[in-house]
Amino acid sequence: MSKELEGKNVAILAADGFEQSELLLPKKALEDAGAKVEIVSINSGEIKGWEKGNWAKPLKVDTAINVAGADDYDALMLPGGVINPDKLREEEGVVQFVQGFVDTGKPIAAICHGPQTLIETGILRGKKVTSYPSIRTDIINAGGEWEDNEVVVDNGLVTSRKPADIPAFCRKMIEEFAKGPQDMSVLGLGEQRREHPKHAH
Repeated sequence: MSKELEGKNVAILAADGFEQSELLLPKKALEDAGAKVEIVSINSGEIKGWEKGNWAKPLKVDTAINVAGADDYDALMLPGGVINPDKLREEEGVVQFVQGFVDTGKPIAAICHGPQTLIETGILRGKKVTSYPSIRTDIINAGGEWEDNEVVVDNGLVTSRKPADIPAFCRKMIEEFAKGPQDMSVLGLGEQRREHPKHAH
């Protein structure tokens, strides 16, 4: 398998109640592509996932948010789960950590309820985004342009709706993470530039 993420460090930001498959499957895909992956959470120790309506086995946290910095990573991944993003978005340290990726244009991938944490940074304004349908209104209120597609990419921001979208999500996530930093500002010209080839003959 090609190692397109060789030499890249990726943070997976999660708290108790993350959707098990939405963390473990993308983590494996990232590692298979050559990335070094660290689990970042509110506290050190362990976090518990959620699987089929029950708590799943605990997962070791590699780095606590108070010592993690966006400078240490090349990209950020946010799994879903109903409980997880609510816990994350309440933490000032978490919002600052995510903001670090936004400010430097480093790629971010979020699935299901994961984009909820991004709302706090203002990054969704003017962006094409998808998510679990129940948080569609939250996304729109944050200025995002919500689309019902298995994966949506907008200048380094990759979003998907649900566990069934994981294969498409992982492919696009690896593609965008391999590109490195992009202009994430709403006025980024990358979008327009990338659209043109479609119309060429």
